[in-house]
Amino acid sequence: MTPDDVDVSAVLVDGPWTHRVVSANGIGLHVAEAGTGPLVLLLHGFPEFWWSWRHQLVGLADAGFRVVAPDLRGYGASDKPPRGYDAVTLAADLAGLVRALGERDATIVGHDWGGLLAWTVGTLHPRVVRRLAVLGAAHPVRLRAAMLTDPRGQLRASGYAFAFQTPRYAESLLTRNDAEYVGELLERWSGPTWRRSGDHYEAIRRYREAIRIPKTAHCALEYHRWMVRSQLRPDGYRYAKTLSQPVSAPTLQLHGALDSCTLPRTALGSGRYVAAAYEWRLIDGVGHFPHEEAPDLVTGELVRWAKD
Repeated sequence: MTPDDVDVSAVLVDGPWTHRVVSANGIGLHVAEAGTGPLVLLLHGFPEFWWSWRHQLVGLADAGFRVVAPDLRGYGASDKPPRGYDAVTLAADLAGLVRALGERDATIVGHDWGGLLAWTVGTLHPRVVRRLAVLGAAHPVRLRAAMLTDPRGQLRASGYAFAFQTPRYAESLLTRNDAEYVGELLERWSGPTWRRSGDHYEAIRRYREAIRIPKTAHCALEYHRWMVRSQLRPDGYRYAKTLSQPVSAPTLQLHGALDSCTLPRTALGSGRYVAAAYEWRLIDGVGHFPHEEAPDLVTGELVRWAKD
């Protein structure tokens, strides 16, 4: 099967939620939405799409929240423009989404790249952030520092991102053999209990399919290309300098003890960039995907945090 054999219907998964497209920051963002009440925005990571939050969409909606899980720019059924894959533009997408949903602010929850963007929105658009929760992601400045100071640890763990810098080859790597490499990353980064579950195999199937939607692999890679290449450019320096200012929103950080993508010791230093209430919780037996590997625990923590 080629990438052209997959269309956006692959991500329009039926469930106790509704699908629609919302215009924000000049693009259309597909969202899955459930419940009523204070807004909780759930931001997925790589190489996933909104469906990674399937458990939390239901659990948070049942707890009295309006829960919205978008496909980030370039993913799933959202628009895939040729530019705008830097963290500043992506954060503007999400701040615009909160307003386009008719809300003044939201509890913003992010995993992996979604976590990096949650940190970024918290600094660049503090008025739209009521509370933050970050899963499987270090603060961007902390991650940047760890790449330099921990070459045998975080730098080695991030080696996949350097392989993504090669044009065309990286797109082929992600999509060939029905996106086999996406499955390999999910196997490598997840904990042993989830790896043995049927839910894990279902997730691999869906993520392998979603990355083969035309243009999605390229757009997903552009995130990593900006992150690596901007390190030595003025825009990267400005971003790091701006993000060194601590966020003013109360922040919860959940991290898998077995995370081999963003190492726990890298994420642990993120609290220094929070100027409000901050909680850190390391989850035993869990890898890079806490919301999927331990969904009930994570949903409970998010309900507690959003209601606090």
